[in-house]
Amino acid sequence: MELTEKRIREILTEQREEYQRYVGVLRKDFDSKIQLIGEQYSDIKGALDSHSEMFGSLLEDVQIIKTDVQFLKGALKKKADYEEFAALEKRVALLEAKMKK
Repeated sequence: MELTEKRIREILTEQREEYQRYVGVLRKDFDSKIQLIGEQYSDIKGALDSHSEMFGSLLEDVQIIKTDVQFLKGALKKKADYEEFAALEKRVALLEAKMKK
């Protein structure tokens, strides 16, 4: 087989067409993978946004709970506990008994 200029051009044309098909297939594969990554990113971003909202809500709830606990601690310090109340009750009962005599 003799390699003439015409035959070389035919071979190069065939090779170029085959190369273009191969590059086209690679491009389609690459595009589909990039699209998949984009979809996954969108899903992850949505989940993170949702979690951020939940964390914000939880933070507000924790702040309310902290305020309530501080209020209750202050209120408990002002009240007499059960043992102190029982002791006072006994003392009042003794004083009442002495006053009746």
